[in-house]
Amino acid sequence: MADRISDQQTEAFEAERARLVRIATHVLGDASEAEDVVQLAWLRLHGTSAQIDNLPAWLTTVTTRLCLDRLRARMPVPEEEIEVVETAPDPADDIALADTVGAALQVVLDRMSPKERVAFVLHDSFGFGFDTIASVLDTTPVAARKLASRARAKVAQPAPEDQLADWEVVDAFMAAARGGDFTRLMQLLAPDAVITADDAALLAGTPERIAGREEVATFFNGAAQAAFPVFIGSRPAAAWIHRGEARVAFDFRIVDGLVQEITFRAAPEVLADVRRREGADER
Repeated sequence: MADRISDQQTEAFEAERARLVRIATHVLGDASEAEDVVQLAWLRLHGTSAQIDNLPAWLTTVTTRLCLDRLRARMPVPEEEIEVVETAPDPADDIALADTVGAALQVVLDRMSPKERVAFVLHDSFGFGFDTIASVLDTTPVAARKLASRARAKVAQPAPEDQLADWEVVDAFMAAARGGDFTRLMQLLAPDAVITADDAALLAGTPERIAGREEVATFFNGAAQAAFPVFIGSRPAAAWIHRGEARVAFDFRIVDGLVQEITFRAAPEVLADVRRREGADER
């Protein structure tokens, strides 16, 4: 085993570290565990005496296989084998991940087999080809494609129990807004999400209309620091509360686990129907 690696390899590894951590975080769903895995990949590099022709590819393979080991440790049940049938490419492979990711993606990922999860993340999130994924998973490109397709179907049509409740979507959205988590905001918004406002809210200075997932996410990113979880009637919502009174309510419309519309409301009859939600996350 090598006692040390060259300065050039060290610099190359550091240049790849952030990318490797992103991959591991997506696969494992845990940033701390991802850092551990990447550190293990560094130790593997330090300990190998093999000739490495393509260091980024080698590091990607090692990191992903370490992630796969961790996923298998979480799920000791033997994985179902895939019957490989040579077929035409699945048109669904071209569907953008952004149009299928819902609020409960992490729950759905946890229900995938380790190989499905790796194939899905590497292909749909990072754009790796199935030849590369096949080499990581020690399988064929056809089987890798099938794994990703099967995983994608689970994301596109999650089981009913995988859907977040409306109040969970609202609270997750507001937490992401306060924390400046733009990626999470994008995941929680429908592609055609919109912000609207009633006349009273417009007089209070809210925007009249903002349309589009990215535009809505940008508006809320890092905002709503003084908003608290409330009910508007029986609907979970949020509101800006000043001196114990709701001044502007954020009325959410949730469709299939995604935020479809947020209406700023400040009409007195609406604010009179606002009440605090006890026990919700107010951080």
